[in-house]
Amino acid sequence: MKKTVTLLADGRQLIYFDLDEDAARDAADPRPLDPVASASELRHDPLLGEDVAIASHRQGRIYHPPADSCPLCPSTGERHSEIPAPAYEVAVFENRFPSLSGAHGRCEVVCFTSEHAASFADLTEERAALVLAAWTDRTAELSARPGVRQVYCFENRGAEIGVTLAHPHGQIYAFPYTAPRTATMLRNAVAHRAATGRNLFDEVLERERAGERVVLAGEHWTAFVPYAARWPYEVHLYPHRRTGDLTGLDAAARAEFPGIYLELLRRFDRIFGAGEPPTPYIAAWHQAPTAGAGREEFALHLELFTVRRASGKLKYLAGTESGMGAFMNDVSPESAADRLREVASS
Repeated sequence: MKKTVTLLADGRQLIYFDLDEDAARDAADPRPLDPVASASELRHDPLLGEDVAIASHRQGRIYHPPADSCPLCPSTGERHSEIPAPAYEVAVFENRFPSLSGAHGRCEVVCFTSEHAASFADLTEERAALVLAAWTDRTAELSARPGVRQVYCFENRGAEIGVTLAHPHGQIYAFPYTAPRTATMLRNAVAHRAATGRNLFDEVLERERAGERVVLAGEHWTAFVPYAARWPYEVHLYPHRRTGDLTGLDAAARAEFPGIYLELLRRFDRIFGAGEPPTPYIAAWHQAPTAGAGREEFALHLELFTVRRASGKLKYLAGTESGMGAFMNDVSPESAADRLREVASS
């Protein structure tokens, strides 16, 4: 893998990741851009003990542009995008409209391919491995930045999820705090260790691997629908050897991941049958905080879920869920696992 670091016209960082060690990445950004002026603000909610980012500058971000004006496609002689090159494999750049900025963290965009009409599931295993390498590189670099407490790599796919750019891409957030869900999981894991002497994540994985909700399994990874799934179709993907973040994956787990993950994404697109539009989803890497007591109890894992509950029907968050955080699932986890096994690749 070759990593090439350069700058866009307004000073934001752009990073190319290529399989070819001889790839030349010297195209300059010719756009007359002013320096980015964004200042997010963190406000603390004392009742919940959580932070909220106020980022009003994001109101002006690009919203559903036509395909011939996509800012994530390669640049051409007539049109200049966020990526000056005429083609690329994986590109990462600082978000022009970040939710977190300056002392309050950093937001990056990860473009999985230069093909506008493709999806992550269309990648080859070699190219999916390159994305994994990019996620790992960014996790390592951003975790080392002063003030960063957690690195979150994720993909939102589909307008139903709220995606405003159709090009296949994801994002990386470097949080200046530990995200609420991570803090809750870590707190429970630390308490479980104190009460039982065992790791909570290890016990969950052991129990699920022996049960009826396994969707697919390899030598180094297992994907399962969790016992208390919140979403209609929700799958958690765990490496068998516990590690806190992507940088701790061993060579065997890295080699097996692309095949497992691509098969999982392709099954998601077949859940609702032939002729259905691509399944909208969120794919979220849960990683340990960069430091702090109990960090060693956390286990890296990916959570993949869709808001589509049936053909032509979406799950909208009800008042109990949006207002109280009390989830109710219309699809049993066992039937969801059955369906995801039924649509396995032949």
